[in-house]
Amino acid sequence: MFALIRILSLFPLPFLYFIADALVYPLMYYVVRYRRAIVAKNLRMSFPEKSDKQRKELEHLFYHRFASTIMEIIYGYRISDEEMRERFVFENVEIVEELAHRNKGVFFMLGHLGNWEWIADIGKRYIDSSIKEYNVYRQLKSASANQAMLALRSKRGGGGCIEKNQLLRRLVAMRHADNPITIGLISDQKPSPRNAHIWTKFLNQETAFLDGGEVLARKFGYAVTYVHIESPKRGYYRARFEVITDDPASTNPTDITLAYAQLLEQNILQSPELWLWTHNRWKWSRTEA
Repeated sequence: MFALIRILSLFPLPFLYFIADALVYPLMYYVVRYRRAIVAKNLRMSFPEKSDKQRKELEHLFYHRFASTIMEIIYGYRISDEEMRERFVFENVEIVEELAHRNKGVFFMLGHLGNWEWIADIGKRYIDSSIKEYNVYRQLKSASANQAMLALRSKRGGGGCIEKNQLLRRLVAMRHADNPITIGLISDQKPSPRNAHIWTKFLNQETAFLDGGEVLARKFGYAVTYVHIESPKRGYYRARFEVITDDPASTNPTDITLAYAQLLEQNILQSPELWLWTHNRWKWSRTEA
């Protein structure tokens, strides 16, 4: 798999978009029918006010964007720093740097919106090179897919990747280091039933959220920001950091997670085609959990 990624990454992005439109999208949507039932269900439950035609249009738009994102992630392996700066703009990095020095660390809570992999480039945008950036990942079952994912993220990130089960241990080890740190957490995955501690109304449904980011922020005193993503046109993104708290110890339990859920929902409603609708987010209900 990684060899194929390296080969495809040599082609210009317009050609990769042609592959996305002419091959990946029709193969995924019409032939393999990749998670179409889940996507249709998620859109129907999230947007009951839309007509069947409107939801079908959104479904097609999502799959087109999904195919494009796959090609962009591959292209990201070879993209130059100059081009990446043009394609992915971080609007207020200075806020992050200030928080990183004040709190010794900052958690970025984000969702699977837009090109979530390119967000790792934030590690190359800090004026202060002493700030180290890390991204938390969940190990994939496929060894080859996991290798490819780590290679792509490490290529763009300015720090490194931390497997989620090792995060606490790594944070303890880095606690007294001189370097401030920033850590990216994709927090919109479905928690397991035993870890479904926080529930809220989200996209018209009772939804469980992971609370690991909140627990760790309170434990280590790190600031928490939400990463708001927009895509003005294909292949171009803007990220804006919205401060959830710079004093996690003063917050009540669930405050940080619920604030994240609200900001994520607003972001999705603004550009629903950018979110990863293939995730079986509402597989089980609160009662079943």
